[in-house]
Amino acid sequence: MMNRAFLSVALLLLVLLPGAPAREDSPEYCVTPFSILVSNSVTNAPNKTYSTCVVYRGILLKGMRRLQKTNKGFRFTYTEDPTYGPYLQSVNGLKGNTKDRTYWELLVKQANETIRLNVGIGAFIPSENDQIILNFKEY
Repeated sequence: MMNRAFLSVALLLLVLLPGAPAREDSPEYCVTPFSILVSNSVTNAPNKTYSTCVVYRGILLKGMRRLQKTNKGFRFTYTEDPTYGPYLQSVNGLKGNTKDRTYWELLVKQANETIRLNVGIGAFIPSENDQIILNFKEY
């Protein structure tokens, strides 16, 4: 019982003291800016670019959640695969499906090179000024 009380007080002090870790929704928490470009190779709809950020070494999924929370023009859904983790299903209402043979391809443009991600939204760690490309595509 004494250990729980001590732990509770210690956690409270971490939150209240200056220099304590920043809260997720505070500006100082978000230190790695990057952009997300939504592209559609199927219908050639106009591209849309959004800016977001994550904590140092934060994952893409977290930056996408932050963007969805702060920008009503960006929406996405995903499913949680028990083996592979989060799988991107839809962006801005457009959902990939097997009948139409469509999916969301994940790319990243770093400097002058664009590469296909070899991990998903739950594992990729954006670097500062990366451009993440969510490309709706046929297979």
